[in-house]
Amino acid sequence: MSNRIDVKKTYKLYINGAFPRTESGRTYEVKSAKGVFVANPCLASRKDLRDAVVAARAAHSGWNKATAYNRGQILYRIAEMLEGRRAQFVDEIMQLTGVTKVKAEKEVTDSVDRLVWYAGWTDKIASLAGSTNPVAGPFYNFTIPESMGVVAAIAPETPSLLGFIDVVAPIITSGNTVVVLASTKAPLSAMTFAEVLATSDLPHGVINILTGKKEEIAPWMASHMDIDALDISGLPAKQHGPIKFAGAENLKRIHSFKSADPGRIIAFMEAKTVWHPIGL
Repeated sequence: MSNRIDVKKTYKLYINGAFPRTESGRTYEVKSAKGVFVANPCLASRKDLRDAVVAARAAHSGWNKATAYNRGQILYRIAEMLEGRRAQFVDEIMQLTGVTKVKAEKEVTDSVDRLVWYAGWTDKIASLAGSTNPVAGPFYNFTIPESMGVVAAIAPETPSLLGFIDVVAPIITSGNTVVVLASTKAPLSAMTFAEVLATSDLPHGVINILTGKKEEIAPWMASHMDIDALDISGLPAKQHGPIKFAGAENLKRIHSFKSADPGRIIAFMEAKTVWHPIGL
């Protein structure tokens, strides 16, 4: 029987469809629920955030112009691929959060179902949030919801996979692109999910994933002038005030949510009003 060296997995960032190392060269230790060393994920820097925003901005036009039906197909395909790697996600959730196998399996199941649910909303949200408005005169007046642009998001610490899906899926459903900071203590689910994205037909730059510390990345997200909105659901309530203050300079739309519902999609959409003359 021969001895061999255990090959540890290297966890990198996910930016523009690629897996770069952080430009800072920094990492931090992630340990299991039992205190055993698991991995050294990247400690993302301000430069990494800027790179991710540039990628998200470049991807927005194409993703926004894709048909709602096509976006739904892609979200459904991501759900299929997540289902195909169920065992790996279950193991990582159990290892880092210490939950039972039953609970970990339920979290993966709920994550798959959540993606399918949002996939179904892609071609329906316009009917829910749009309208034909009564006006005086020979005109039609339509309100059409459109994506905002680049949205940043901070995922909650737990549940590590479902919490991540809950912040990302509603943002991209309407045509936005996203830069998301994964759970600090349990980032493996998000980084393994990046591998799912990389092998799906999601266009590069639509979802960009950073790992690191919230206290470092969140203020930079809030003050970045090319981020249009911010989901701070993963931040403690005591940190919401300073983040909202920092985001006020470019009128950044900032929200926090407690549940999954269509309102999470609408929160990051803008209403466009169109006037059209009535033909005789």
